[in-house]
Amino acid sequence: MRYKFTLLVVLVCICSVWAEAKVKLPSVLSDGMVLQRERPIKIWGTAEPGEDVVVTFKRKKYTAKTDENGRWVVILPAMKAGGPYEMTVNEVIVKDILVGDVWLCSGQSNMELTVARVADMFGKETVVYENSMIRYVKTPYGNDLQGPKEDISRMNWTSLNPEVAQSYAALPYFFAIEMYNETKVPVGIINSSWGGSSIEAWMSEDALQEFPKNLRERDIYNSDEYKVLMNKAGGMMSRFWNLSLYKGDEGLHAPVKWYEPGLDDSDWEEVNMFSYQLGTKNGYPVSGSHWFRQDIRLTAEQADKDAILRLGCMVNADSVYVNGVFVGTTSYQYPPRIYKVPVSVLKAGENLVTVRLINSGGRPSFVKDKPYCMAIDGDTVRLAEQWKYRLGCEMPAGRGGVSFQNIPTGMYNSMISPLRNLHFKGALWYQGETNAGRSSEYEALLTAMIKDWRVKFADENLPFFIMQLPNFMQTHPQPVESGWAGMREAQRQVTLKLPNTSLVVAIDLGEWNDIHPLNKKELARRVALQVKKKVYGHRDVVHSGPLCTDASVESGKIILSFEEGTNDLMPVTELKGFALAGADGRFKWAKATIEGNKVMVWSEGITQPIKVRYAWDDNPQEANLRNKSGLPASPFQMEVVK
Repeated sequence: MRYKFTLLVVLVCICSVWAEAKVKLPSVLSDGMVLQRERPIKIWGTAEPGEDVVVTFKRKKYTAKTDENGRWVVILPAMKAGGPYEMTVNEVIVKDILVGDVWLCSGQSNMELTVARVADMFGKETVVYENSMIRYVKTPYGNDLQGPKEDISRMNWTSLNPEVAQSYAALPYFFAIEMYNETKVPVGIINSSWGGSSIEAWMSEDALQEFPKNLRERDIYNSDEYKVLMNKAGGMMSRFWNLSLYKGDEGLHAPVKWYEPGLDDSDWEEVNMFSYQLGTKNGYPVSGSHWFRQDIRLTAEQADKDAILRLGCMVNADSVYVNGVFVGTTSYQYPPRIYKVPVSVLKAGENLVTVRLINSGGRPSFVKDKPYCMAIDGDTVRLAEQWKYRLGCEMPAGRGGVSFQNIPTGMYNSMISPLRNLHFKGALWYQGETNAGRSSEYEALLTAMIKDWRVKFADENLPFFIMQLPNFMQTHPQPVESGWAGMREAQRQVTLKLPNTSLVVAIDLGEWNDIHPLNKKELARRVALQVKKKVYGHRDVVHSGPLCTDASVESGKIILSFEEGTNDLMPVTELKGFALAGADGRFKWAKATIEGNKVMVWSEGITQPIKVRYAWDDNPQEANLRNKSGLPASPFQMEVVK
């Protein structure tokens, strides 16, 4: 017995050592991955120190020995596009590998916005398209402040098919299709993005050396204990706030609940859902719960079918009931409210729709120019703008926690650094909304970030395609200063000064009432035009709308010139969107005409103009300078060359 026990202990120890010695690959090197063609390929990982590692790929073996820290790297030669292949690394097998073009997509929510969110515009095509040559992976969130990470917790490559397409980010999805149609080689998308993130969070400590304030900010939060405490405190505060709201909400505790059809709401206030005074007291917004009720009439035929209730977007959270039955909830303002209503809930005649709208700060509201209706098998029954209204519970404003995704270096460390051994065909960057209030420093930050990423990825010519912020919010009747316009100019300046960077103009693709515009397909097409020109070398491609390169003055008029290849200007009856400033710096609207491939700009009140702006507004709806390819000019600000 003693001998058997000793043998068992020895076997357990051997198995334990073997398990520890097993080769481990980083999560991005996994089944279904795409490796960059025509570039040397790094395969790397960990094992026991001094262990021999054998990588077998395409019938060839490559060897390495782990260093004293257990790390190893094998470099495979550059390969042409192809696959699927299988790779073995000692006893580990990686299946279904493709070699093609790999693209890094990063930024904030507009890079993260899913295909499911653009279903209103592209739902029919995205539910049928399938392509096993397109692969996609989304990096999990991470914001470690203590230094660059070697790996990411999990990354699962998927092959594009209708079952998974709705979870893909929309811009990378359409861009991947454009790239496959262009090259007919496998396309890999690595999407490393996080909604609401600042650019500083995507920058390494090295990149921020010229911005010491940001590093000091990082140091303030660079404590795992503090982060745990803050997250716990924020969670507790949110729970306590919601519990207090629930306890105090009369609509949930009245003898007849306020969402029930039997409630007598004859003494409720009547309000217009788009009134600026909605949910206010003495002119100030009221935090808490706000209840809205209205009846919509359905025919017997309509009530005999399942329906979709569409309630646009609301600020901020909502719970919705139809005829007293709960049909859906959304926890924050941006997603469209699209709630399924089963036929069992509906009836011929009047049907009660109830909205419990919750805001913890700011103004509660329904977003204008969104659909508010019940859709039933092709029929649309619109909701009225007038609702019955009552305040359910007034609360103090909620207190926000720390947004750790905005702390400098955090996302670089966790979501970019682990990818640094990969090669990419190029990078797509869609970020800036979070930094819009600090546009004056954005050019320097973005320049530093791009330079640093190129160093970290060991590719000094890595192409960067920058999505310029689209039109958003209200249009102003007079020239104004605009944080969003300033951001667009900063983005433009980066592409003028930094090689191998391109500006993708989207000034006509936004929506005034939605920070997440739907038309990601056209944006992807415009990125693809830039890629065809700048990466694949198609000389005959018009890759951009007019890009202003020069401003001179003659006889009181400013003469604007544009980049060759973008300057075949589209004639219009009246050119709009221009403003001039003289020595006092005050901008006034100006007149403009197209003469050949140039634009002449003047203002009767400014005899000696020194600056010109085009499309300088949050939402410059009337700006209409395009070229004959239909591509819009980038907004810009130029000083006169004397």
